[in-house]
Amino acid sequence: MKITVDFEECLKDSPRFRATIEEVEGDVCELESKLDKLVKLCIGMIDAGKAYNAANKQFVSGIRELAQQSTKDEVIESSLTKFAESLQEMINYHTILFDQAQRSIKIQLQTFVKDDIRKFKEAKKQFDKVSEEKEGALIKNAQAPRNKQHEVEEATNILTATRKCFRHIVLDYVLQINVLQSKRRSEILKSMLSFMYAHLTFFHQGYDLFSELQPLMKQLGGQLDQLVVDAAKEKRDMEQKHSTIQQKDFSNDDTKLEYNVDADNGIAMEGYLFKRASNAFKTWNRRWFSIQNNQLVYQKKFKDNPTVVVEDLRLCTVKHCEDIERRFCFEVVSPTKSCMMQADSEKLRQAWIKAVQNSIATAFRDKGDEGEKLDRKSSTSTGSLDSGGEPKEKSIKGESALQKVLAIPGNTCCCDCGQPDPRWASINLGITLCIQCSGIHRSLGVHFSKVRSLTLDTWEPELLKLMCELGNGVINQIYEARREELGSRKPNPGDPRHEVEAYIKAKYVDRRFVRRPTDEELRNKVVSLSKQEKRLSGSSEHLPPRPPPPTPKLRSGQTVKSADSGIQNSADGSREMLATTQSNNSLTDADAAESPPMPMPATLPPPSPCKEIVFYEPKEYSSGLQLYWAACARSLPDMAEALAHGAEVNWVNTEDDKRTPLIMAVQGGSLVTCEFLLQNAANVNQQDAQGRGPLHHATMLGHTGQVCLFLKRGANQNAADIDEKTPLTIAVDAANADIVTLLRLAKMNEEMREAEGPYNQSGDETYMDIFQDFTHMASNDPDKLNRYQQYDPQ
Repeated sequence: MKITVDFEECLKDSPRFRATIEEVEGDVCELESKLDKLVKLCIGMIDAGKAYNAANKQFVSGIRELAQQSTKDEVIESSLTKFAESLQEMINYHTILFDQAQRSIKIQLQTFVKDDIRKFKEAKKQFDKVSEEKEGALIKNAQAPRNKQHEVEEATNILTATRKCFRHIVLDYVLQINVLQSKRRSEILKSMLSFMYAHLTFFHQGYDLFSELQPLMKQLGGQLDQLVVDAAKEKRDMEQKHSTIQQKDFSNDDTKLEYNVDADNGIAMEGYLFKRASNAFKTWNRRWFSIQNNQLVYQKKFKDNPTVVVEDLRLCTVKHCEDIERRFCFEVVSPTKSCMMQADSEKLRQAWIKAVQNSIATAFRDKGDEGEKLDRKSSTSTGSLDSGGEPKEKSIKGESALQKVLAIPGNTCCCDCGQPDPRWASINLGITLCIQCSGIHRSLGVHFSKVRSLTLDTWEPELLKLMCELGNGVINQIYEARREELGSRKPNPGDPRHEVEAYIKAKYVDRRFVRRPTDEELRNKVVSLSKQEKRLSGSSEHLPPRPPPPTPKLRSGQTVKSADSGIQNSADGSREMLATTQSNNSLTDADAAESPPMPMPATLPPPSPCKEIVFYEPKEYSSGLQLYWAACARSLPDMAEALAHGAEVNWVNTEDDKRTPLIMAVQGGSLVTCEFLLQNAANVNQQDAQGRGPLHHATMLGHTGQVCLFLKRGANQNAADIDEKTPLTIAVDAANADIVTLLRLAKMNEEMREAEGPYNQSGDETYMDIFQDFTHMASNDPDKLNRYQQYDPQ
């Protein structure tokens, strides 16, 4: 007996069952369409046949009339009469054929469609309805607060009744599906076989042709009898199975879940859980979770590719959650994120927690001697599940980042222990690490080391360029300069963790192996960096190109047309975007007054830097001063060296308008230098003596990429300098359409978040997409953004 849909599987209501149901429903829908089409074609054929018979009768009458007219010619008369009789007999056979077609095809198949398929559709409606009711009952039961017992009891009772109703309906529905799938074969074959026999009768003069087909037809006729018998037997068996399952005790609706690490399909455990989303609304969605291949994954539908929640359970912990309103919650915490989940009962929660713990223990037991294999295979773990959507996209980006970073000399081995083929990185130090050293770095705290995966995480372009400008060789020359002199042994792969941890703390926390420069060495370094900055200033590499030639003044009413169509078009496009923004009430009238529409001056003032950078002999040379000039000179190795010597990342040069290294990095025009300082905790809003922060300076110099970076890092665009000018005011005065667009979009996004209160999303998608485009352009094609002159504060 072949059962299309298993009765036991339907009670689980698993994605497999849902996928099978969807496939069957689609198949029945297609079957109905094909049968309707066949019936319509049959009706058309019968109508055409009747018209043919009517014309044929007239033709036979014409032959008879011709025979009567040929009475003098007995041969013609008798031949024509015989022909007419034969043709009339053929007309009768045609009539019989069309009647048989109407009975076997039209009536029989229409009856099958109207009766059997209609019953299937009615059962489907009941199933869909009770499925929605069950889903609602589950959600209501899950949402019932633990401190309101009457609501809990009410939700539990509703869920129990709904589940009971669902069992009866789904079993009836599955029975109807199986019966329909069994009956369709006999009905279709019986109808077509009857029609073919009608053709056999009709074409008795062509019996030789049909005699070749007759054995097959007789065989099908015998099979038809057996199919009818088998269908009746299958129906009785399925009714008996249906009755047996209905008699089972389902008082305990908690499906028995057991952890089975040796499962044939590789799935150690699976079942439904509610998952809390990571958005600001913290919504809960019911998903089918499973533990497989040492990973925790979930899917919404069976046909969907699994979404990986945890890449490797060895990096995770699981714990109960009793500090939220919802019951039966637990949390799986990984080094990079956490996932809050909710079971349907306390029994199921304990089962899942135990399963996760067993998976962690099993993974460590099976791979205890292969710890680094996780590091080497992490980039392909997602692909092993063929996961789609976001995880697959991250994996592709990770592979690209891995290739670029490992191409830097010295990066193919762990910076601290020499383990080959590292898969982790410290983004503020610019080094690559193995999985063991990355865990130790993570324990140091983000103020010492910020760890990120080279394969599992997405990498912003400016951060990737930062990694490529430093590397293990550069950093080890700084942090291990005195290691051999002090006789300290560098760890090797496989050394005990406590030895590696002690070495890393001595290297980065205590900075025991860093060589401190003498006063003379420090002075020479600072002077050299200041001269290097002057050479950079003398080139146009990091400065915007010259502005377009001035245009004559225009009388009122005339249209301004700049010789540089890029500025005009960009400004117009910016106005159009901002006009649309204002029409949506994103900016208030007060905002509009503070930030008037960007003018396009008839004449553009000549370029002028914000302030000429001049090196003065300082009162004292320090590592902070080295960081200050290294940032301006765009020398990341010298900046890393200054930080290793104890330089304060937010050091203030009191002898130069209280400027900071981050402001000097803006002056140097390097996006990567700014990123390096920000990753090392530079204050993006620290102002100089003129009240100008890094965002002010980047706007004045027309460095669109830096403006985009600072806005992403939380720069305050409403801060005003001592002249009461904000970055937006400066950008408008300079007619820099790109920066105006960025600033106003950021302001609009900020106002939308404030208006939406605590339930706002993390960021508008359009806003994020535009900033992403500017980020990639600033890192990969900066010339496209260097279209504007510098701002002249005068």
